[in-house]
Amino acid sequence: MTDSEKAATIIEALKAAERETAQTALPILNGLAGLVQGDGEQPLEVEEARSSAFMAICEVGKALHRGQPAEGLWGPAIEAAERWKSLARGR
Repeated sequence: MTDSEKAATIIEALKAAERETAQTALPILNGLAGLVQGDGEQPLEVEEARSSAFMAICEVGKALHRGQPAEGLWGPAIEAAERWKSLARGR
């Protein structure tokens, strides 16, 4: 699976998880960890975008795990994954 395909899968999963309860969304987010891991073979800007997506997903997961509001975190996570997808597609 290419980075662009991974990012597309992540975007769809984030959009689906956003509509769910925290108890349902957390396993979905945990399942994304393997897709967001880098292989180190991409240009630096793609790796940085991937890393930003990973961190944004982690922020959503932390908020859900702690029972904190996550409404304002979904958008940035989706945007970070979309940026990663866009940069990865251009390579």
